[in-house]
Amino acid sequence: MNEKNALKVEKLTKIYSKKTSKEIRALNNLNLEVKEGEIFGLLGPNGAGKTTFLNILAGTVIKDSGKVNVWGHDLDQNPRQVRSSIGIVPQEVNLDAFFSPKKLLELQAGLYGIPKKERITQTILKLVSLEKQSNAYARSLSGGMKRRLLIAKAMVHRPPILVLDEPTAGVDVELRRNLWNNVRDLNKQGVTIILTTHLMYEAEEMCNRIAIINKGNLVTLDTTENLLDRIKNKKIIFKVNKVIQINSKDLNGMKFSSISNNQITVLYERKKHKIDEIINKVKKTGMEIHDISTDEGNLEDVFINLTKN
Repeated sequence: MNEKNALKVEKLTKIYSKKTSKEIRALNNLNLEVKEGEIFGLLGPNGAGKTTFLNILAGTVIKDSGKVNVWGHDLDQNPRQVRSSIGIVPQEVNLDAFFSPKKLLELQAGLYGIPKKERITQTILKLVSLEKQSNAYARSLSGGMKRRLLIAKAMVHRPPILVLDEPTAGVDVELRRNLWNNVRDLNKQGVTIILTTHLMYEAEEMCNRIAIINKGNLVTLDTTENLLDRIKNKKIIFKVNKVIQINSKDLNGMKFSSISNNQITVLYERKKHKIDEIINKVKKTGMEIHDISTDEGNLEDVFINLTKN
């Protein structure tokens, strides 16, 4: 295996069969590679197969067929090495309320059989900005601190790959920022990050490359930049003195609509029309333009297009 791959999955398939009805393919011949040192996004609507995929990596679900290679270890031949190469941060906050962060990490290190002198509890607490709270009860920590403690817990055995499953579900904006800064810092230190999220802007902001899966199938895998380039339509919003209707014959495929009596939006294809051409069309009608704003479209648009079938 090329050392540049942190994770390689070939023809990964998982079938849940109901005795009464037909089989459900939670994963169907999934092929993907995660490169060492990247932040990789795994996106998909609910029920797309993301959780099944993570559970196979974690060893809690058994695949039906295909190959999984994590950090050079084959899942079938070396399941223990696979598990020790990966740290999974769950969605649910599952912490013992009466232990301090330090105690929790020490216990976790014990479960992994890490000798006392090789433990890096303080270093990890520092990495997730919890060194000041290291002796506080877990129940007294804020929501954001608990999330960071889950990341710390997943890092006790120093895995080269960290998997974050919907890490900011139910977290407010400021905590999300902090969490992302922490994740970026870990990534700068060489940790490969795999992130599942349903928040498009989160993936857009954080990930180098993104895989979109739907109903167990890989719909696309590309760089975030290339995915954003697929957006065909752009939107421009004009504030005008008074809306004047435009004859649709003159529009050459652009779509005008008025939101209120002094605001119109124009949908147009980014490759077909230029902004100045649209501005001229609006001016020609006699409308006075007071303000212009654009909506570039975002990953959500790509996602909807790719998964709606």
